Order: sequence, then structure tokens, then C-alpha cells
Amino acid sequence: MSPISRPSRAVLGASVAALTMVVATACGPDNSDPANGAQTTAPTVAATGTDKPGAAPIKLPTLDEVKKWKPEDWENWAKTNVITPAVKGYWDLQKILKAKPSKPGPGKQPTGQPTAAPTAQPTAAPTSAAPAQPTTQAPAQPPADGGNDPKPALVQEKPVPHPFAKNFNVNGKLFFMDGNDEYVCSGTVISDPANPGKSNLVWTASHCLHGGKGGKSHTNIVFAPGFNSNGALSGGKQATLAQAEPFGEWGATAGIVSPTWAGEADPENGGPWSQYDFGIIRVANPDGSNKSLEETVGGSVPVWFNAPRDQITAVSSYGYPAGKPFDGMELEHCDAPKPVRTSLDASRPAMLTIGCNGTGGDSGGGWFAMKDGKQVLVSDTSIGGFDNTWEAGPYLDDVAAKALDYISKKTK
Repeated sequence: MSPISRPSRAVLGASVAALTMVVATACGPDNSDPANGAQTTAPTVAATGTDKPGAAPIKLPTLDEVKKWKPEDWENWAKTNVITPAVKGYWDLQKILKAKPSKPGPGKQPTGQPTAAPTAQPTAAPTSAAPAQPTTQAPAQPPADGGNDPKPALVQEKPVPHPFAKNFNVNGKLFFMDGNDEYVCSGTVISDPANPGKSNLVWTASHCLHGGKGGKSHTNIVFAPGFNSNGALSGGKQATLAQAEPFGEWGATAGIVSPTWAGEADPENGGPWSQYDFGIIRVANPDGSNKSLEETVGGSVPVWFNAPRDQITAVSSYGYPAGKPFDGMELEHCDAPKPVRTSLDASRPAMLTIGCNGTGGDSGGGWFAMKDGKQVLVSDTSIGGFDNTWEAGPYLDDVAAKALDYISKKTK
């Protein structure tokens, strides 16, 4: 995963029956366990919160409440977790090279009996495609085995060759500040349902955007698509900022983080919040023009929500790992067979898990699968193993779909 603030990625270690999970994420507050029935109406979140100095405390939503949210509830939530516009020109090459991956803390042991892990063939490289339509499924009962499978077989990350083929430029590095510290994650240009062909949206992990329970939004968030696509910084070579960032730095102007992540997450430890570790930002063209990010890089990746697990036959994860033995300069990928399940709360959708030796800096990087012959995004890197042999990302359900619907329709 990529070098980010305290929550760069989660780590999991193998145990006899399941995986020992540790997460690197960051996000906000949550005040109850949504294991039982939800309220009949969705709460309205007050327009004040931890991101506003001196603001009164707010009642944070439970997962059951979030599932019932209407567009106005998402709007009110966004007002309490404001992503301020990045300071133009803040990130020079020296800061970029010094930005570090966060160190994951200890996690919790999943429960339940494992089932056999299926296998499949790896996917091809990601390509631009038209937005995919969500396929909503009825909620399932918690699995008897706790939602955990045996540890997947290790897949070694491989660098994308230089210069990047055009379709790889949807991947990039995400830089941000947590307090006075500088960190880096990964992200993906996704398709915008409200603006087909002209997306300015980037998918990443919530912990790359927010500091967790009791925390606040990160600052100076920028996205550099196609980072080092020409290999200018590879192998310790010297280069200019323009050479390292052929498409420039796209500063965040707005965004949305997972309410469950923001409400529950301990930024130093893994937990059930990792199962909703996703985030989306809207960015602006650094040259001040109206040319979109999608038009600039030449494509975007649609998001596949509620993807039937038996149809995710293989996954390719992408990111810029910066922890040893990687240096954060290369776009790496793991082409893995069918993902297995990892869960810290069986009442929530189990995370997708693949064998992969990624390290800090991969966080927020996109996971691609095939749908109707086209590449789609099905998850993002959230947590990984202490032994760097696997990574896990959230299963993107209706909550994630509503978050995208909100930020897609938001014009300012």
C-alpha cells in the first residue's frame, strides 16, 4: 500500500483457522454496534462536526442508519466531514519523495470456520469502459463460518512496464497531510455516472482521506495520475516534477468518506470498520480549464457494486507500494485468482482477500475484475498481512453505491 498517514494499510497474519487481521485505515466516529434492527427512518446528521473548530459534538450514525440514508442525509454527512481544497503548489518533488507509508498496528482475530478457497485465472490489465450498472442483492444472513476462508496463495507484485500503456494512466498516487505529517496512498480514476466521459472522480480508501474515530479529514489532498509513467524516477534516477507527473497534480475540491469508517475506525488497528474502508474525491484540473481528469488521462474505470462473488473470478490490484522492498516509484500489480473472504464482523459483507506481497503505499489502490468483457473496479486496498503475503479490500455494497451517487451529483 502507499505511504500514508497512520492508517496506510491493515495487516493480517495467518492463523490455524483464519487470518489475523491488522488494518491501516483512518476515518471517523461511530457510536454503536449495528448488529440488530435499524430505526425506521434515517437520521439527519447535523451540519457541524469534528472538522470544524469549536463545533458542538454530533450524533454519529450506525451502519443500519446509513443503509437507510437519503440524498439529504449524505449531504449533511459531507458537511460534517469537509475536505478542504488543496493548496496549489504545495507538493513539490522533495515532499513527494519524502512522503512515507504509515505503520499498521495490531488487529483482531476473525471468528468462524474457514471454507475451501476457490481458484481462478488472473485478469488482464485495466481498460477504460462505460459505467457499469449496480446489481442490488437482498441482504444475506451472517455466514455460519464467520465469513472467513483459508489464507490465499501468495502472488508477487510486478511493476507495470515503462512507458505506461494509455489504459494504465487511470492509476495514480494520492498525497495528503495528517496534521504536519506528509503521506501517500494510491487511487483510481473512476467513471462518473452523472458526467459520462468527463469524470473528475478518484476512488481510494477512507483512511487515505480521514483520521478515524474522533479525527478529522486530511488536508492538501492531491492526485497524480500516471505517476512516473515514463520511468523518469525509476532506479534512483533524477527528474523534474513535470517528468514525474505527466498529467500534473489534481487537487481535491470535495469528497465523501465512509460514515462507518469515520464513525468507528481506530487508525492504529484493524476492525469491522475495514469492511467499509472506501472513499471518493472530486478533483480539479491544475491548469484551471474545464478539461476533465478522464479526458486528460484517456479513460476511467466503472465501479461494480454488489458484484456476485461467484462472478469475481479473478482480481488485479494496482498501487504504488513504498515499504521495503519497494520504493514507491513504480506502479505495481498483483494478478490474483478468485478472492477469498475475510471478515471481522460476520454481519457485514466479508472483505475480498488476495495473496499479494504489497506494502505501505498500496492503500486505496484499485482492484479490477471483468464484467461483460470490460474492466471494472470491485474494491480498493485497505489492509494487509504483517508478513506481506496478502491484502484485503471492502466489498462494495449499496452504501458505497449511494456514496458515489451523492458525490457524482454534487456540483460544488
